[in-house]
Amino acid sequence: MRRTTTIAVVAAVLVMAGAAKAQTHAPWPADRNNWNDPALWCTVGDPGNAADTRYPDPPISSFGSVGYTYKIGKFEVTAGQYTAFLNAVAATDTYKLYSSYMWSDQWNQGCKIQRSGASGSYTYSVASDYANRPVNCVCWGDAARFCNWLQNGRPTGAQGLSTTEDGAYYLNGATTDASLLPVTRKANAKYVIPTLDEWYKAAFYKGGSTRAGYWDYPTRSNTVPGRDMADASGNNANYSAAPWTALDSGTYWTTVVGDFQNSAGPYGTFDQGGNVTEWTEGVLSDGSRSVRGGAFGMNSLLMLAKTDAYTTASGDGGENAGFRIAYVPEPASMALLALGGLAVLRHRR
Repeated sequence: MRRTTTIAVVAAVLVMAGAAKAQTHAPWPADRNNWNDPALWCTVGDPGNAADTRYPDPPISSFGSVGYTYKIGKFEVTAGQYTAFLNAVAATDTYKLYSSYMWSDQWNQGCKIQRSGASGSYTYSVASDYANRPVNCVCWGDAARFCNWLQNGRPTGAQGLSTTEDGAYYLNGATTDASLLPVTRKANAKYVIPTLDEWYKAAFYKGGSTRAGYWDYPTRSNTVPGRDMADASGNNANYSAAPWTALDSGTYWTTVVGDFQNSAGPYGTFDQGGNVTEWTEGVLSDGSRSVRGGAFGMNSLLMLAKTDAYTTASGDGGENAGFRIAYVPEPASMALLALGGLAVLRHRR
């Protein structure tokens, strides 16, 4: 299935320098494409933390235990960052890293990345007021290829083994569900799509010890988040609620990453409870990749710790689908593989 959409929607904000209505947001790094900048990352410590056993989902009885320290993106990958990726490797877009829905789907909820030219000389641009909003309409394979590109040092060139098809994940042309679902993290992978446990811990674990417990929401709260764009007191996120209209002047569905600056997660991440859902490495027992978190087109229940959204690995992922990346030390990758790699989750309907 190519698209997984929902009619409910919300939220967003007028962004960036030069915008008519300036908004506050969490501090951004000077160069959002400098992936060595520590300002782009949050360190998730407390290795060996106890798992969350409150919401078992057979055959998985617990979530969130990670035996190593790792880093996770402070923000969701933005349309501006993804545009830089496209301009580096998609002059000929062999594996369809670009979707026309990124410019505009039927509800005008794309991230405003536009493609120009002909195959072999494609170029990509993003509307200035969307550059710091999350990329959406991406599938799991797109996220894996982005990680490979980072792993390989952000090269420029055709989509191949030295750019997008090998690195953190061996893809070698995989584009269908049947070929993408068996893909696993390589032992030497550093830039990766988070595992279910890595994502869950960063979102919900209270931190400070190995038995600190878990929040119900990824805003350091056990109370359902609000949707206050001013975000003065925290515990707010971009998810759908009636009336189903864009939150800021009826204009933008997604918010600028980090716009809810007082609603960071326990390790400092932003928007794990809203904006766009985020791909993980998890595979559901019905044969689809797991996404986590709330989204502008999904209601607040999808931010609950026990709830797991889902969709397929190929296709454009729909307007609610985006991703953030993690950075893991090599021993962690090897340990992960030794434990069997991906968790298989039961599809909760």
